[in-house]
Amino acid sequence: MPVKPSYCARCGQAVVTRVVDDRPRVVCPACETVFYENPLPVAASVVLNQRREVLLVKRRNEPYQGMWCLPMGFAELGETIAAAALRELKEEAGVEARVLRLLDADSVESSHYGDLLIVTYEMQKTGGSEQPGDDAEETRYFPIEQHPPLAFSSNRKALRACATAHKEGWAIQDSFVTLQADEDKTMLSDELVALIQDRADEVAGLWLIDVRTNSTTTSYQMIDPDQLRERATGAISQFSRWLKGDATPNEIKTFYRMVAKEREAQGLKVHELLSAVALLKKHVWTFVRAHSTWERPIDAYRMLELSRRIAIFFDKAMYHAAREFATDTSA
Repeated sequence: MPVKPSYCARCGQAVVTRVVDDRPRVVCPACETVFYENPLPVAASVVLNQRREVLLVKRRNEPYQGMWCLPMGFAELGETIAAAALRELKEEAGVEARVLRLLDADSVESSHYGDLLIVTYEMQKTGGSEQPGDDAEETRYFPIEQHPPLAFSSNRKALRACATAHKEGWAIQDSFVTLQADEDKTMLSDELVALIQDRADEVAGLWLIDVRTNSTTTSYQMIDPDQLRERATGAISQFSRWLKGDATPNEIKTFYRMVAKEREAQGLKVHELLSAVALLKKHVWTFVRAHSTWERPIDAYRMLELSRRIAIFFDKAMYHAAREFATDTSA
């Protein structure tokens, strides 16, 4: 613990302890100076790389010698707490940076230093090279959720706050990469796909009303509505299975060529079939849009992601349907 003063720094008299403002405080009985004991301000930095790893330093000195922690140190007179964080980051880890956001302010009781006020910022590296300073043995990046034990509980708290702050942004990035790579992995819009699958019959019913009254699909009035509803429900099922990776491209091709062959035998023109598929695409999208929220950026991304997946699927569906009209039965 910090050593309390025995003598007044102003007049040199021996100090005493009195209750001031409902707290015991060190007071000079001669000049009445009150020596307030305040927490020591400590500034810490969270620096992430492109792999979502956090920069840590291994402590060279006590307390907690040999343990890992964030680059951190005491603020000095004449500098802001943010400036102190930037200075300590440069001194301890060799990194120059700019402040992105305040992550955490935490009160900590240290047996070595007494009460501390640790303020942690997220920083963006702008220069320098990662290398240990005088107070550090080593610098290294670790996955933000798989780091070694940390010397200070406030560091763990700050890293949790940082991971939470990035959670939605990272989820969007991961889902976008999966979308671009066309991989069968979990995506943000999968929960909307589940909604479509659960309510497939309801979506098919809305489409059925539209397709039997729309001016671009007049011949559909002559087809048994139960058959139409069954095919629409099947199409939605194919859509959901494809988006989940359960349906092969050949299954989609076979289904839409089968539907096209049925409609051709019933006397429909190709433009009516394509319009009917386009109407189904419209009702899938409008149904999801009506039953979803747009409160956060991640909600908007989820909808945009689904919109692109819908477009890709139904473009393929219309292509296979049109090809059936353009080829003979052996194609």
